[in-house]
Amino acid sequence: MVHPDKCKNPLAKEAFGGIAGGGVGLVSKHRKVHGLANICATYATNFAIVTACYCGAREFVRASRKTGPDDLLNSAIAGFGSGAVLGRLQGGQRGALRYSFIFAIAGTTVDYATLRLKPVLLKFKESQKKGDWLKLPEWSPIQILDDEALAAKQAGEKQLYAQRLGKLNKEES
Repeated sequence: MVHPDKCKNPLAKEAFGGIAGGGVGLVSKHRKVHGLANICATYATNFAIVTACYCGAREFVRASRKTGPDDLLNSAIAGFGSGAVLGRLQGGQRGALRYSFIFAIAGTTVDYATLRLKPVLLKFKESQKKGDWLKLPEWSPIQILDDEALAAKQAGEKQLYAQRLGKLNKEES
């Protein structure tokens, strides 16, 4: 899956928000009362709307300020603005103030975490390309055998099988 920031499609972030909302709807406590499909659809729609407002505001602020995508002040301004608009629709003036701070803090925190995790994820991706992402420790009982050791093991198993089959035949007679 491509991270929404790397995708060229402008609706990728909103789709990602909708998918995340559907996932939250799967574990919602209201799913038993309203039905799983209704709750998943409701959460997915709400997350997509919130994500669209926040991401659109962030891109608008970035274009207005002519800064790069790594500027956290863009996230704070966009979170404050989109939170104020959505909060005003949801809960009046008090809701606007409350939502604006919540969106500014949450959006900036997510963007900061994304910036901090980006080098770690790139390093992990490079290690997967090299093929050394799954190495067993030396103390592990699981051993990776080379061709000679595998042939010796199979010969020993055949010999053991023949011995046990011979003992079984002697006991039956």
